[in-house]
Amino acid sequence: MKKIAASRLLTGVVLFGLGLATGLIAQTNTDIPQRVEQKRTDLSGAPGMEVIASLVEYKPGETLPLHFHHGVETAYVIQGTTVQAPGNEPRVVPTGTTILNLREVKHGGAQVVGDTPFKLFTVHVVDKGKPLYDSSR
Repeated sequence: MKKIAASRLLTGVVLFGLGLATGLIAQTNTDIPQRVEQKRTDLSGAPGMEVIASLVEYKPGETLPLHFHHGVETAYVIQGTTVQAPGNEPRVVPTGTTILNLREVKHGGAQVVGDTPFKLFTVHVVDKGKPLYDSSR
């Protein structure tokens, strides 16, 4: 009887560990290391949608990946800097700027070329269960 209970406990621990590892791998494949999630909740009145608030910081020399979202992203620039997209001149993104990226419209791809980090507060209203950052197209 004790062997059966121990076996079930061990099986449960292994399955939990595998589930946790799968979730962490999935999060890594669809996220960016510069993002620190603050809050997440279901969007009331809109089944299948969620709202995600995050802080994002790109250090000088880092590149914002070219990507899109399965929903809308808005961002407020907490600390502006100079960025440069491939083939374009550097441009200043000032502190206090509001950014709005529409559903499935690619954006990003610029490198931080200024001396200060680029800091953003972002809010995503996106399809639940889909990757937050998608670069598949």
